[in-house]
Amino acid sequence: MAIPIRRGRPRTSKLTRSEQLRNAKRTQRVRAKQAGIAAVQIALEAGQAARFRAAAASPRFRAELATLIDALSVDRTAWPVLKELTWNRADRWIPADEALALYERNWRHVDPTRLGEDEAQLIARLTERFGGGTFNG
Repeated sequence: MAIPIRRGRPRTSKLTRSEQLRNAKRTQRVRAKQAGIAAVQIALEAGQAARFRAAAASPRFRAELATLIDALSVDRTAWPVLKELTWNRADRWIPADEALALYERNWRHVDPTRLGEDEAQLIARLTERFGGGTFNG
């Protein structure tokens, strides 16, 4: 009677390969959550997706992405007047162009003496970027 030859890697666990993979993925998700890392899905055209993958391989990608996100979003809770204007919103972050539109649309409710220097600079920066240099308040 011949002994059957086992092909492949030797078993190091009593779990099946699919169970090992499932456990590894679960552990990976737990570690990411503990590190404060969240996965974000974005739907792009095929050409843009390929360019995005190539750009993401760059060592400077995260820094450049952080700069872009800072330019395109505003923490509404960090600015006292904007926080008052957005009292009925639950989201912490709003698009920067929407923040400018809120300032312009509700400017009659803003007391300029309560507007701090930092928030005034924010409005100026938003006006320059999204308002063509003209504040319509």
